[in-house]
Amino acid sequence: MHRTSRDSLFKKLPIPARIPILYLMLSVLMLVSVVPMYFYSQQMIAINRDRLKTNEMMLQNTITRSLADSISERQATVRLMLNNLSSAIQIASGGDLSSNHVSTPELRALVENFVSSSDNLVYATLLNNQAKGISAGRIAPDAFLQRELERAFAAARDGRIYNGDALTAYGGKAPRTITLVSTPIMAGGHFIGMLGAVVDLQFLIRRMQEVSTGGLVTYVVDRQGRLVAGVKPEYATGQEMTNLDIVKNFVEQGGRAQFVATKEFNITNGRQTESMLGTYSPVPSLEWAVIAQKPQREAYQNIYEMQRTAGLLALMAVLMAVGISSFAARKITHPIQVLTDTSRAIARGDFSQRVQLTSRTEIGELAHTFNTMSDDLERFVADLKRAAEENRALFLNSIQMLAGAVDEKDPYTRGHSDRVTRYSVLLATEMGLENEFIEKVRISAQLHDVGKIGIEDRVLKKPGALTPEEYEIMKTHTTKGANILRPVKQLAEMIPGIELHHESLDGRGYPYGLKGDEIPLMARIIAVADTFDAITTNRPYQAAHDHAYAVRIINSLADKRFDPKAVSALTTVFHRGDLQSESSPKPQAPPPVATVELPADVAATVESGRY
Repeated sequence: MHRTSRDSLFKKLPIPARIPILYLMLSVLMLVSVVPMYFYSQQMIAINRDRLKTNEMMLQNTITRSLADSISERQATVRLMLNNLSSAIQIASGGDLSSNHVSTPELRALVENFVSSSDNLVYATLLNNQAKGISAGRIAPDAFLQRELERAFAAARDGRIYNGDALTAYGGKAPRTITLVSTPIMAGGHFIGMLGAVVDLQFLIRRMQEVSTGGLVTYVVDRQGRLVAGVKPEYATGQEMTNLDIVKNFVEQGGRAQFVATKEFNITNGRQTESMLGTYSPVPSLEWAVIAQKPQREAYQNIYEMQRTAGLLALMAVLMAVGISSFAARKITHPIQVLTDTSRAIARGDFSQRVQLTSRTEIGELAHTFNTMSDDLERFVADLKRAAEENRALFLNSIQMLAGAVDEKDPYTRGHSDRVTRYSVLLATEMGLENEFIEKVRISAQLHDVGKIGIEDRVLKKPGALTPEEYEIMKTHTTKGANILRPVKQLAEMIPGIELHHESLDGRGYPYGLKGDEIPLMARIIAVADTFDAITTNRPYQAAHDHAYAVRIINSLADKRFDPKAVSALTTVFHRGDLQSESSPKPQAPPPVATVELPADVAATVESGRY
């Protein structure tokens, strides 16, 4: 539609009397006077919510700090007991812990009394500088504890105290969590032995059980994020816990955290994710951390209850306002929804949609204008589609005419490009390729021999076999065709089929001698279609053979010269009868095919690539 005609149409459109939408909105806002009160209540809820969250965090802080202090105190007590025992041993042994003195009754009595002095001590050992000595206790060292003793001895030999990893000891009816603590024994500044004690952490587990109530779970991890002790049955000593963000945060500080930290994090269990609130308190002397965590739904339960109560009160306060404003809101939102739905339909390409709306507001005027715009868009899009189809038809016709001009140069190949195009499209379709790719194959196949327009007639139309020199000239038709079409940007993706359709999987093709997957799929498809047409049409150097014969010959060259998938597609469409058409050339009677060996004329056709 021309601009003048559109302007005249707009002048003829009736403009409805408007009721400004501003008045309606002002009326609704006046009715909904409860909004300030709503925001005030929300602000109060937020303040109280923050206070409750702070209280919950402080509770976790207190619990973890208390447990951490208890661990530190126990650790200090054990260290003090070890130091006292070490002094007693030095006095009793006179600084001599050689093999003859380390196992004296006096020293054994000291070690045994040390173990029996506390329920938390389950094992103690005294070793001299040769790792020989005595031990006492209620458990026998297993392989894991023995390894810890070896590490402790190595540390003692360097003059260092040692705090071992948590282990599980299977003494008695139930397993116990234990840890090794050791100290070197020095005399005159020289290392003479080591004193080690195994501490039962049952006291810690009992304390954690006491405080783990109301959904709160406590546990202890070491500097590497492995579980030292926990109260949940599924928690096992030594278990990796760094999958929890609260533990990972502690581990990232290298076990040297000095302050309590609280954070919110998520736990994923299968497909379910639960939000948690967690706190860790470090135990610097051991590089451990006491962690308490609780599901947020339980930690913030009071908050949620307060929010529900406040929500109910707020709901009661706004019910009347909502009831009064709902009618006005529908009057406003319904026309907007109609416009939205119609806009979405047009955005999807359905330009036949029109706004069916009667309103005396600006929305009614907008609907009128919208429908007029839709009319123009529908006509404009229809014109564009028609122009696009015409351009595409012109493009394809031009390509077909160009291919026909090439075919006309040689009376023996008349119609060759059309047939190769048809066969190539059949093969690409049978191979399940996308429509966009098939269209590229169609155009490339139509133009695959366009380079022959640059081949001299004496070579192109020669009725007999080509000389080596003439054959080299003929082979240039692939690169000539590519060079002719390369300036056309729209044909850039079709160039491989034109330039490389005479390449062979075994590398014996031309122009570049490509092998296997180096040859683009488009060129491999056209190669099969091109060869099929060459075998089934009359040539000056070969009589036409029937389709079955050609399919058998091409199958014999699958994986050698031709792509096996393209050959399989050719076989399928042949058996389905899709290769036959009224325009198919009438072959001369071929000799019966007894083997897959190529007759001389077919071999010349396939190997020369003259087609």
